[in-house]
Amino acid sequence: MEEGHVIKAVLPGSIGEELELEPGDRILAVNNQTIEDVFDYQYLIDDEYIELTVQKIDGEEWILEIEKDADEDLGITFESSLMDDYHSCSNKCIFCFIDQLPKGMRSTMYFKDDDSRLSFLQGNYITLTNMKDKDLERIIKYKLSPINISVHTTNPELRCMMLHNRFAGKIMEQMQKLYEAGVLMNGQIVLCKGVNDGDELRKTIDDLGSFLPYMESLSVVPVGLSDHREGLYPLEAFTPEDAREVIDIIHGYQKKFMEEYDTHFVHASDEWYILAGEPLPPEENYDGYVQLENGVGMLRLQEREFHEALNEDAAKRTRTSENHFEKSRFKKGRCTIATGKLAGPFLRELIKDLNDVYPNIQADVVEVTNYFFGSQITVSGLLTGQDIIRALKGRDLGERLLLPVNVLRSGEDVLLDDMHVSEIEKTLQVPIRIVQSNGKDLYDALIEEGD
Repeated sequence: MEEGHVIKAVLPGSIGEELELEPGDRILAVNNQTIEDVFDYQYLIDDEYIELTVQKIDGEEWILEIEKDADEDLGITFESSLMDDYHSCSNKCIFCFIDQLPKGMRSTMYFKDDDSRLSFLQGNYITLTNMKDKDLERIIKYKLSPINISVHTTNPELRCMMLHNRFAGKIMEQMQKLYEAGVLMNGQIVLCKGVNDGDELRKTIDDLGSFLPYMESLSVVPVGLSDHREGLYPLEAFTPEDAREVIDIIHGYQKKFMEEYDTHFVHASDEWYILAGEPLPPEENYDGYVQLENGVGMLRLQEREFHEALNEDAAKRTRTSENHFEKSRFKKGRCTIATGKLAGPFLRELIKDLNDVYPNIQADVVEVTNYFFGSQITVSGLLTGQDIIRALKGRDLGERLLLPVNVLRSGEDVLLDDMHVSEIEKTLQVPIRIVQSNGKDLYDALIEEGD
């Protein structure tokens, strides 16, 4: 294996271009220190004077002395954003969704990452089981924050069982080191019925609350169960009664933490409220939506953004012309929204509010049953093209079909079953608009016809 890190590109006008660095050159060291990954690199170049050891494409080795502003970048990018291979997961969690995938999907779908660096770069949640003492010390040394941690339970024996990893029981010891160093943390609990719920959940919340204020937030999400669990740990789905118990526990702790620390700290994901048939909490309970990526407050935020767009539009039209506004109320448009069963009732309520202003706009919400993974999977982010087609074929879909952006793989126009958006358009004979994860874009998509 060759040493160093290969330069992929050099930005025009950058220090790298001035130094005559080129794609294909290798960075061997900074200040005579070898570079493990992007964090080493960023830490070492963050100085006013550095020495860069470079191997040119022809094999010649250069040592470059560089004077610059301390926070000034060199303007070079590398073949890998991490400057290293991704670290795979060493756990075999009883709730792991990747283990519940059906056979025959593309190979990249089965890769499990548990890479601490992705916690800082992409916000991924990690278990810390891959981390040695030196890795924790590096986080502390480089002052990396926040780190997002998949805790699940603070009971050492139970955590070893749930993660099927004999090293998983050190979680409180590891978090104590981060706490003492002032490293900001966020936590996640995937709740499994009869395993880490009830008193175990209470213990975990109590333990993690002791790390306030550096432990900034904690989310509790229900385990996702597909129909492909042959040979896996027997897990049960939560009932509405179970969901109400979880919500009661969390609300009790929110009251306690608000009184003591002026933060709600622990949050139930939206799924619990839908399953329990209870209303979503008011916006102030979400502490600024700190756990959106775990589905905490997504529906409440979308509702707020949708109503802000609706009210702003109505006010603007009224200011422009009363007559124009009255005419606009009768503009026509018809579309279909495909979504998971979780968000269906919520979207219908938003459309009712829209119809108070635009009575003639029709939007049919179709809740797509997830046959690909199983009917217990109700989130839109796990819908496939084949299930969307199955739910919509033969329907009058109107002028366009709206799909949430989270049905797509990141950066692609492809769904989880490798079906391209254009294939769905062709099969259903309807234009598709991808709606971003905010209420304003949903509002714009609903009223775009007739403007």
